[in-house]
Amino acid sequence: MDGSLSDPEMELVDSDMPANDDIPEEPDMVLSDDAGNSKAFAPPPRIAARFYRPSTSRRKSSAASSRRNSISSTHSHTSNRSYRSSCQNHHVAQHLRRASILESRKARLADRAAHAEQVRLRAALAKATPRNSNSEERALAAKQARERHLAQVAAACAEEVRRAKKVAEDMKERKAAEERRYRMEMEEKLADAEKRRLEYKRNTRRPRTASSPPADAKKAPLRPAVSSEDAAKRIQSAWRARTRKNIVEAWLELGLSIDRVHDTSFEEITMLLSEEKVLSATEKIMNLFELLPEGDQAARSTAVRTFLSAYLILGHPAHVLSRDGDQEQDLIQKAKDLIISFEAALGKLSTFNYYTPSPTRVETVLLAHGAFVTAFNDWKARDSSALIETMVASFVNLDAIWQSVKDDTADEVAIEYKNGIRDNQAILLSKIKKLAGPDRALTLIRKAIRESRKSRPRKKPAGEVVRPRVAIDSPAPGSPIAEEHAAIQHEAASHLASTSGHPQPEGHQAQSLSKVFTVVPPNRILVHELSIDKEYRIDASPTANLRDALNRELCDSMLRGFENGEGAVWTAAMAENIRSKLLRLLKNGNSMHTLISETLDPELINRQCSQGMFSYEKFFNFMANILPKLCAPFRDAEVKALADELQEEGPLPEMIEKLFKLLHVIDLLSLDYSNFLLMNAAPTLTKEAPGYEQCMFAQDLEEGKITLERTRRWWRSAAVNMHTEADRRDPWNHPQPMNRPTPQKIYARGLVDLAIATPPLRDSELPETLELDRARISRIREESLRITTIGGILLTAKNLLKRDVRSQWKNEANRMWECLKDGYLKDPATPSKISSLLESSHAMPPSTRAQLASTITRLLTQAESGKLNDPVMKVLFQRLKTHICNRVSASSSGERVKAASTATEGLATTGLPEFVSQVGDICDQLTKVSEVDRRAHGKWYEEIAEELERLGADGAELTRASSAESAATAAASSSSE
Repeated sequence: MDGSLSDPEMELVDSDMPANDDIPEEPDMVLSDDAGNSKAFAPPPRIAARFYRPSTSRRKSSAASSRRNSISSTHSHTSNRSYRSSCQNHHVAQHLRRASILESRKARLADRAAHAEQVRLRAALAKATPRNSNSEERALAAKQARERHLAQVAAACAEEVRRAKKVAEDMKERKAAEERRYRMEMEEKLADAEKRRLEYKRNTRRPRTASSPPADAKKAPLRPAVSSEDAAKRIQSAWRARTRKNIVEAWLELGLSIDRVHDTSFEEITMLLSEEKVLSATEKIMNLFELLPEGDQAARSTAVRTFLSAYLILGHPAHVLSRDGDQEQDLIQKAKDLIISFEAALGKLSTFNYYTPSPTRVETVLLAHGAFVTAFNDWKARDSSALIETMVASFVNLDAIWQSVKDDTADEVAIEYKNGIRDNQAILLSKIKKLAGPDRALTLIRKAIRESRKSRPRKKPAGEVVRPRVAIDSPAPGSPIAEEHAAIQHEAASHLASTSGHPQPEGHQAQSLSKVFTVVPPNRILVHELSIDKEYRIDASPTANLRDALNRELCDSMLRGFENGEGAVWTAAMAENIRSKLLRLLKNGNSMHTLISETLDPELINRQCSQGMFSYEKFFNFMANILPKLCAPFRDAEVKALADELQEEGPLPEMIEKLFKLLHVIDLLSLDYSNFLLMNAAPTLTKEAPGYEQCMFAQDLEEGKITLERTRRWWRSAAVNMHTEADRRDPWNHPQPMNRPTPQKIYARGLVDLAIATPPLRDSELPETLELDRARISRIREESLRITTIGGILLTAKNLLKRDVRSQWKNEANRMWECLKDGYLKDPATPSKISSLLESSHAMPPSTRAQLASTITRLLTQAESGKLNDPVMKVLFQRLKTHICNRVSASSSGERVKAASTATEGLATTGLPEFVSQVGDICDQLTKVSEVDRRAHGKWYEEIAEELERLGADGAELTRASSAESAATAAASSSSE
C-alpha cells in the first residue's frame, strides 16, 4: 500500500490535520507564490467570527460529495505540506481545484435556477386558475347542507303527518265501529224490553194464589193517584212522540238519498220531488228540525224546494249547474255538508229519545242549512241575472220587430203586430219584475231599448230592400222563403172570407212580410261578401228570432181557430203552406216532387177536412218519412229527433207544437238549399263581382241615391295626413320619390284611420264606397279598442310586478277577451272580475293590488266612453294603428311576407305580445276589403285623387281645404244635434 501512494499523498496522510475537518473555500481561492514555502494560518477569532458562523450540524463527508476526497484538495494539502514537490505540481493542483469548485457552483446555481423557474411556473399556473374563495365555498357547502337538512326534515315531517293521519283514520273507524256496536246493543236491549213488555201485556191473568193477600202486601204503601193535569201531560207527550215517529217513518219510506237520486234519471227524480207527498213529508221533517221560517206558506214552500234541491245538486250536478266554477263547487260542498249533518241527526232519532233531536244536532243542521241557503241564493242570483239579461234581450227583440214593421205595413197589420208584441212584452215584463224588482227591471229595459235603437243601422230606401236574386236564378228555382208565412194567412183568410163574407187585406200583408222576413240578402251584398270570404254562407240569425216569433204567432192563431171551430180551414192552409215550401226544394218532375204534390194535394186535403177524414197522425208520419230524404247530412240528428217526436201521439196543444217545430226545420232546410245554390254559383259570382258592384254603384250615383261627398272628405283627410308625415320626414322641403305618398298608400292610410278608431262608427265618417263594410268596420273598431284596453291593463300589471313587458300572458289575455265581449262596464262587477283574474295567476302585495284595481277601473271607464285619455292607452292605440297600417299598406308580396313574419316581434316591442292572432285577423280583413273595394271603386278613387291634385299642388292649400271642410262638417253635425 505504501508503494502505491505518491509522495504528496503520503504527506497528506502523515499530516497532523484531521481527515474530517472542513476545508475553507474562500482562502483556498487565494493563490500565492510562496504558498508552497509557508503554512496556512487560521485568522484571528474576531475576524473569523465575521466570516464564519458556527453551525449546529456538521456536514457529513461522503465519497461522492466531500471536497476533501477530491483530487484538487489532496493535491492542495500535499503541496502545502510537502517541501519536496516541485513548483509545477503546485500550479496544476491549484488549477484543478479551482476548476472543480467552479463546476460544482455552476451546477448548484443551475439547479437553483431550474427550481426557481418551476416554482414560478407553478405560482403563475395557480394564479391563472379560477377558483372560488374560501368564503364562497363555505357558503355553498352550508347551503347544500341546509337543503339536505330541510329535505330530511320535510321527509320526516311528511312521514309523521302520514302516520298521524293513519292513526286518526284508524281511531275514527274504531270509534265509528264502537258507536255502531253500542247502537246495535242498545237497539237489541230496547227490542228485548219491548218484547218483554208485550209479553207481559198479553199475559194479563193474575196467577193462582191464596184467597187472602200476604202480610207483606198489606203493609206495602198504596200508589198515589195521578191528577188529571199530569195525565193530560203524559198523554200529550206520548201523542207528540207518536207524531214525531210518524213523521220520521214517513220520510224514511220515501227512501230519499244521494245514491238513489244519482241512480235515478233527472227527469224521474224531478217528477218525484215535485209530488205533493214528498213536499208534505219534507215540510214536516224540516219542521221537526226547525228549518222552516216563520212566515207565510209561500216562504215555507220555497224553503222546502230549496232543501230538496240539495239532493238534486249532489245527484245530478251536470243538469242543475250550468258551469263548473268556484261558486258551483262551493255550493256542492255546502249541499254535501247539509245532507250529511241532516242524515246523521236523523239516524239518532229512535224510541229511546222519543224521536226528539238533541240541541247539538239541531244546531249543526241549522248552521249547515243556513250556509247552504246563502250559497244557493248567491248562485241563484247570478243565474237569475243571466236569465234577466236573456229576457231583456227578448224584450228588445220584440221592440226591434215593432220598429221594423210599424212603418212598412198597413195600419191593420201594424195594429195586429202591436197587440201581439205588447202581450208578449207584458208577460216578459212581469217575469223580469219578479226576478229583478220593479225599479231595476224598468231601468234595464229602458237602457237596453235605448242602446238597441241607437245601434240600429240606418234604414235603406224601400227600393233598395227588394233586389233580384241572381244567385239563385237556376232551372230549379231555390228562391228562399219569400211568401211562406204570408201563405198561411192568405189561405186562411181566403177561406174565412168565403164563409164570413168579410174580406181582409192580406195581400198587402204578404207583400210586407216577404220584404221583412226574407233570409237571403240582396245580390250586391252576396257578391261583395263572396269576394271577401270565399266560404261565405247565408246566416239565418239576423231574422231567426223574427221568423220564429211569426211562426209562433201563426200556431197560436191556429190553436185559437181550432177552439173556435175553424180547424178545417187552418189545416188546409197549413198543409198548403208546407207543400209550397217543400216543393221549392225540388225540381219539377222529380219523384219526390210528384209524391209531395199528390200526397199534399190542396183539393184532396180540403175534401178530407170537410168530411172530417183528415188524420194528423198520417200527416206527421208522412213528414217524418220524407224529411230525412230532403235534409243535408249535417242535419240528420236534428231531423231524426223531429221525426221521432212527430210519430208520438198527443193532444191538440202538442200537435200545434209539432207544427211549429216542423215549420222551423223546413225553414232550416230552405236555408240549406239556398246556401247550396249559392255555393254552386260562388265561382261565377266571384268572377263577376267587381263589374257588378261597379255597375250597381254607378247606377246609384246616376239615380242620385248616393253622392261622393263623404268619400272625397275621407280621401282628402287621408291625403293630408300622408303629406303632413312626408313633410315631417323632409323638413327642408326636398321632395324625394320614396317619400311621395302614392294613391295606394293614401287609400291604406284612410282605411286604417277609418277602421282603427274608437267606436261608434258615425255615418259622416263612412265613405259611400265602403257602405257594405259598415258592420265589419264597426266590429274592427270594437276589437281594436278591446285589444288596447286589455293591453294597457296587462302592461300596467307587468310594470307593477316588475315583469318583462315582452313576456306573453296569453291565458290572462284570452280570459279577459272573453270577459269584455259583452261590454266594459255593463256588469258593475267586471273590474273586480279582471282584478281577481290577475290575482289568481300572479301573487301581488295589497298595495299593488289596490293600485292595479284603480287602474283597471279607470281604463275600463275610458274604454266604455270611447275617449282614451290615459297616456298608456293613447300610446298603445297609436302603436297598434301604425303596426296595422304598415301591414295593410304593403304593396308587394315580399313586403307582406316580411310584415307578417315580423309581426310577433313588432307587437312585443309595441307592448301587445298576446294579440298576434287578433291583429293578424284584423290585417287580413282590411287587406281583403282593400283589394275588393279598389277593384270595384278604383276609377272613382282615381278621379278624386286627380281632382285634389288639380285643386292644389302643395300641402298647405290641401290642409286649408281639409280644415275648412272639417269645420263645416262639425258645424253641420252640431246644428243637426
